[in-house]
Order: sequence, then C-alpha cells, then structure tokens
Amino acid sequence: MTKFLHNRVNRRELKEQLLQSSEPRITISFYKYATLKNAPFFRDHLYNMFSDLGVLGRIYVAREGVNAQISVPESQFEAFKAAMDSISFFQGIRLNIAIEDDGKSFFALIIKLRHKIVADGIDDPDFDPSNYGKHLKAEEFNSLTDDPDTILVDMRNHYESEVGHFQGAITPDVDTFREELPYVADMLADQKDKNIVMYCTGGIRCEKASAYMKYRGFKNVFQLEGGIIEYARQVNAKGLSNKFIGKNFVFDERLGERISNEVIAHCHQCGDPSDDHTNCANPYCHVLFIQCPECREKYQGCCSEQCSDFMQLPEEERKERAKTEVFNGTKFGKGRYKALRGAERQQTLSV
Repeated sequence: MTKFLHNRVNRRELKEQLLQSSEPRITISFYKYATLKNAPFFRDHLYNMFSDLGVLGRIYVAREGVNAQISVPESQFEAFKAAMDSISFFQGIRLNIAIEDDGKSFFALIIKLRHKIVADGIDDPDFDPSNYGKHLKAEEFNSLTDDPDTILVDMRNHYESEVGHFQGAITPDVDTFREELPYVADMLADQKDKNIVMYCTGGIRCEKASAYMKYRGFKNVFQLEGGIIEYARQVNAKGLSNKFIGKNFVFDERLGERISNEVIAHCHQCGDPSDDHTNCANPYCHVLFIQCPECREKYQGCCSEQCSDFMQLPEEERKERAKTEVFNGTKFGKGRYKALRGAERQQTLSV
C-alpha cells in the first residue's frame, strides 16, 4: 500500500479537526545547518517519521540543513525526542519550546524542499555558514550588551521588531533577511573591531548572519543562543533581568508570544497602543497588520473599509471583482500596511 508523503485533507478541515481536539500539544522550533547529500530522500524520511508521531507544522529541507516550526502531541514528546536522536546530526539539538502555547499553532504537516533553509542571497562559494560567531547564553548576553561599546543588532524584519525588541538594539527597516545582511554589514563597516551581538527569533537567522559578518571581516561577532525564545526561557528559569521589551513575533497561527508587559507598537488603523498582528479577513488582500480590538470589531477583521465592504458582497461577485480590484495586500509588502481613506479609497475603487 502506497504511503502518501503529503496532506490529502484540505486545510479548513484539518484546522477544524485540531480545534475540536482536546489533546495537549507542544509547539517547538529547531534548526540545524548540516550538509545533506540527498535532501529529497531526507525530506521523505522526515515526513514518514513525523507523520507517524502526529507532528504538525512547517519544515524546510535543503542541502544546507533543516529549519522547522512544529507542534507535537504531548503524549508523543518522548517518542519524538527519541526519533530525533536516531538521526546523527540531530543528536543533542536544542529544541526551542514556545513560551505561550495552546498547541493550536499548526494544522497540517508540510515539509518542503528549498534551495536554502534561510534565503540569504549569498552566491560566493567561499562563504562558510559553519564559521559563525560565539554563542551567548542569556546571562552572558545581558553582561555583554551592558557594555556601551557593544553594538546590538536585531536580525529580523521590520514587522517583527515593531512589536518587540531588545533595549538599545539597532532595528533595521527591512523586509527580508536577504536585504538585511548587506545592509547591516555596510552600516557597520567602520566598526569592525567592536563587539557585534546579533539576535533573532530562534537563532537560525543570526547564526548565518554572524557567519556573514565574519566573512565580511568583522572580528568580534556574537549571537544570542536560541534567540529570543531561549532567552526568555533562561530569564524566567534563572530570575535574570529581562532586556526584551514587548512581544516576540512568531511564524505560526499565534503571530506572537508576550515576553514583557510593555506594548510598544500601535494599531495601524487608529493609532492606539496595540501589538496584535493579524491578516486581513479579505482573502484577496490578506495583508499583515496590527489591529486593536476596537478596530477589529469596527472593520470586521479587515484592514480597511474597502475590504470590509468587499466582504459583505455575495461570494460570486467578490470572485469577479477580485480580478480587477486592488487591495492593501496587493499594493504593499508584508507589514507595510496603509489604510486607504477618502479620496485615495475612491480612486482605488474606481480602478
């Protein structure tokens, strides 16, 4: 009997099944840079192994390694760890367990082959991602970033740092990691002898970024081990001072987990304090933006009156008008939200 190596049930049904389930699940992220000689074979092996354990989530496999954000049934957690240890280069791997978690973060198991597990735009064969910076645990990170001569850099995208970041960090206004690598290296080109500390969500981006900075000639490069997720765990476990303010953006259904009580961002519609990301309820727009509860009710989960009005139309009319109508999500990049009002909205509707 053939075993299918992909989901055969549509996402809506899978989501409904999980929401109705009372089985506790644990949300986990992990990554590993390693040379995979046969990435397609490894992808299929991983799918078989994780499918049998009830694992759900999104995993990228490439010749340079594996990048995973998943959830595991609590009852299968020990079996999952044993399965991971059965793969030699996964042995001893750090598993970043979510800080805030109801286990409903993923609804399907999706494992995709990619050219790279983190798109970096680097084509030079001399670049070695394994020559990365020194790892810092939370206490070491706090100590080093207390030094006024240390430069702290957020290696995430603008919409992530908008809702939360470390105190005193440089937060580049960029859309992609590929864009940020040369941007940061060029910005700090005259400070190659200073301590450069980098961080990201779970460690995978700043590990490659620290290797890139060394490749560009920086001498003293460090990275936060396990990223913000592991930092928060160590701070809580050891009673350390928490230097992260706000919320940590995560790439699953939650879209964020709170690290500190401060709300440093604002609703993109009314400007009130808010750090809750959402995607526009209009599927033809789906733009990522920040929306407070009041605006969520007012606009029915949409990013603008245009999308809210559009969603009141019959489904067939929406399908027809979507062929020509322009929405926020078709005009702006991820997190680059602009509400359309007044004359601008009327002009868009007349296109």
